[in-house]
Amino acid sequence: MKKPIIKSLVLILIISMFGFFGYSLVTKGKHTDVGDQAYKFELPNYDGSTTKLSDYKGEVVILNYFASWCAPCKEEFPELAAFQKDYGNKYPLLMINRGETIDRIKKVSENNKDKMTYLFDYNAKVAKQFNVTGQPETFVIDKQGVIREHYNGPVTEMQLYNWAKKYDN
Repeated sequence: MKKPIIKSLVLILIISMFGFFGYSLVTKGKHTDVGDQAYKFELPNYDGSTTKLSDYKGEVVILNYFASWCAPCKEEFPELAAFQKDYGNKYPLLMINRGETIDRIKKVSENNKDKMTYLFDYNAKVAKQFNVTGQPETFVIDKQGVIREHYNGPVTEMQLYNWAKKYDN
């Protein structure tokens, strides 16, 4: 009596696995990666207006995906703030939040006292295009709009500076 039930469960499990993998292949979206032209996005920013990646055409741009509840993001923040202060005029740093409200970020950023450029990817459309799997994740885009670096995990001010300088030619 137990053998038919076990066989049925195994069969259901196998069919489910094939269904899941088939669905994953069919719904897998096109995304960009290192060496590809960066996805041209437009996102709302901290003050309610919008910012486009094309606003930074001809510049080395750094994108950093973060969340206010993310412990590694909190650890990395002083490094990002230092980079913004020391090099932000030369190498724009765009802080992209996925799924939180502007009010939430205003609260945790103390009304943006560090003068960071915060963008909001509410529906994760841009995150999907950049193949963001978590946070923090950092991208360096060169002057021609090509993604040159994609780093998962916290970064330091010097890492960012060295990457930006490397592609500033």
